[in-house]
Amino acid sequence: MFRGKVVVVGAGAVGSTTAYTLMLGGLFSEIVIIDLNHAKAEGDALDIAHGVSFVKPVSVYAGDYSDCKDADIIIITAGVAQKEGETRLALLKRNIAVIKNIVESIMAHAPDDVILLTVTNPVDILTYATYKISGLKKNRVLGSGTVLDTSRLKYMISKRTGIDARNCHTYIIGEHGDSEVAAWSVTNIGGMSMNEFCRYTNKCSLSDLDEMYNSVKNAAYEIIEKKGATYYAIATAVARICECIAGDENSILTVSSIFDGQYGISDVALCVPTKVGGDGVENILEVPFSKEELKGLLSSAQTLKALIAETEL
Repeated sequence: MFRGKVVVVGAGAVGSTTAYTLMLGGLFSEIVIIDLNHAKAEGDALDIAHGVSFVKPVSVYAGDYSDCKDADIIIITAGVAQKEGETRLALLKRNIAVIKNIVESIMAHAPDDVILLTVTNPVDILTYATYKISGLKKNRVLGSGTVLDTSRLKYMISKRTGIDARNCHTYIIGEHGDSEVAAWSVTNIGGMSMNEFCRYTNKCSLSDLDEMYNSVKNAAYEIIEKKGATYYAIATAVARICECIAGDENSILTVSSIFDGQYGISDVALCVPTKVGGDGVENILEVPFSKEELKGLLSSAQTLKALIAETEL
């Protein structure tokens, strides 16, 4: 079992919940929390550390960027919070300067083989920014991408069909945000496509597909309206990504990664089924999506590249 060191940058709701979830998972022997508000990071670290007698031995503490010197994975959750009704892409200009300062501070201390995992929204563009600023190899920089969106869709399918979410196989691809695409063409339950399953069971209809997709796309907005922020499920998704890396699992997740010609797309971070292992991004899979889904993927890429051009990264 991997028992390395993870650093969480940002002690907001997402960062602190991520650190707590990682402590419960028992993957790491050291969990460091860094935040501009050091007292808040200390408070979170103490609160989490007081539960260590119930889990595998782990040291949880508040630190600074010098603690990145021997980190295996560094998770970036810090950034300006999303406002009610604000799109993820609208966050870009407010968050790009924050990420630049964080990544430069990390790389002043971090080893060359560190893996950077960006969670701050808009995650795809900020993953690309992290890659450009860090100077790390493409495979060692990734974002949480649509791992959570994909889980949300599995949840929606499970609710509609009555099938365990772990047996609902599907993906959300493209941007983590307003232009994301539900890959219905490769969705299956028990080896049956959604069309076949709906006909076979009479538990769903094709009209349900759009409803489920829209529920996924708008899920964050709904939660933010009701409670101000999303953090439980994204923390679970981040922990799952870390588990894949720490365990060298070679699992398939829709992380945000830097494209280098896949699907005819380059020099942008997007989300498609990706093999994730000990070195981070092991392989971006070129899945035979439908023409309409590929069109949506390309549209996402064009949208993000246009915004990247404005940032002069």
